[in-house]
Amino acid sequence: MLKVLLAVAIGLVVAQAGLYLTTIYLHRTLSHRALTLSPVTTAVCRVLTWMLTGIRPRQWVAVHRKHHAFTDKTGDPHSPVLLGYATVQWTNVMLYRKVARDPEAVSRYARDLPPDRWDRVLFDHSLLGLGLGVGLLFIVFGWEVALIASVVHTAYYLVGNGAINAVGHHWGSRPYDNLATNNQWLAWLVAGEGLHNNHHAATTSGRLSLAKGEFDPAWWVVRLMVRFKWAKLRHENITPKTARRLPVGV
Repeated sequence: MLKVLLAVAIGLVVAQAGLYLTTIYLHRTLSHRALTLSPVTTAVCRVLTWMLTGIRPRQWVAVHRKHHAFTDKTGDPHSPVLLGYATVQWTNVMLYRKVARDPEAVSRYARDLPPDRWDRVLFDHSLLGLGLGVGLLFIVFGWEVALIASVVHTAYYLVGNGAINAVGHHWGSRPYDNLATNNQWLAWLVAGEGLHNNHHAATTSGRLSLAKGEFDPAWWVVRLMVRFKWAKLRHENITPKTARRLPVGV
């Protein structure tokens, strides 16, 4: 029983690490240039993203930027308004892969992230990275813990990312005039990404919490990174100009 609890705890920790990498590195840094990371920090993020998620950054960026270009309109890769809540919540990874596998879309929306030598040698080989991550768990904790932790991590990460798009464009508050929503409870679970309405109102902000009472967990990690000169903010402070209180829900 203790071994199972340990495995679940490890899986949840690894899933959270993946979500923090996603929001800080893939989302705020690469997709919107809200942050600039030092070369060493960038290298660490590339390796950890590869081992914990298997995601190719330029593909993730292309999917996300296309989402902003066609938010809840024809062309949005994962809109619950167009595709339905259940489709986006439970099949988000397949919707992501549909765009990620489109060379034209990746070339258009991630033209500033061409593959380099390290991508060709290592980071474009997703299964190798994930295999190394699982293998490390196996070496340290044994195969039972590694297997259970991997399942927990995968489930939490996929469901959490699905909720960001499904819940985040379906239910919640809309303090700013856009179609995304804010859900503080979701922000606690997915490293701040539940404050989705705020993000659409201020895409280049390194901080997703914009009002009193809101909390962006990843922002405190960003602050530490800035203090240690591992990262630099694009804007010290940002105030969206599109404030307009809208009804809760859709």
